[in-house]
Amino acid sequence: MADLTPLLAYRWSPLAFHPTEELNATDASLLLEAARWAPSLGNRQPWRFTLGHRDDETWKRILVNLPERDQRWAHRAAALLLAAHVDGDTAPDATPPDGVAYDLGQAVAHLTVQATALGLHVRQVLTVDRVGLSADLHLPADVRPYAVLAVGQLGDPLSLPADLVAEETGLRRRRPLAELLLG
Repeated sequence: MADLTPLLAYRWSPLAFHPTEELNATDASLLLEAARWAPSLGNRQPWRFTLGHRDDETWKRILVNLPERDQRWAHRAAALLLAAHVDGDTAPDATPPDGVAYDLGQAVAHLTVQATALGLHVRQVLTVDRVGLSADLHLPADVRPYAVLAVGQLGDPLSLPADLVAEETGLRRRRPLAELLLG
């Protein structure tokens, strides 16, 4: 990992966010700009985001649509972003076509690397109430919620509920590179 850029090597997805640090407008704009410049199949850019800052109405509407386990730590994030995609299917919980999901993942990855460059952290939550998010955020009919991103400064891991402290303070693990290669 010595030659890997620090933006990737030191990126991680914490559960502990600082409960009073805010996401300023400049940093929020830079995160979204990084997502905007992500690669996109045919330059379709099918991603859409909804940004809520701690305790504003959008943030609250996003938070209540997370599983209870995730609400226990996400309520300390400076911002919650809904990552969504544009799709022709009218069902809010429809599975996105492969290219759309791939493009949205690229946009979120770029946003995450930019966050690391700004000294911020991002944790993604995929198990969300997509129907609830669509309704609560009054999303257009062709916009499908996919994931929620918690963004903020790193907080004290010991401030987490006891059952989450071990997960937060454990060693980061990745599969060996050899396991990722086929054939």
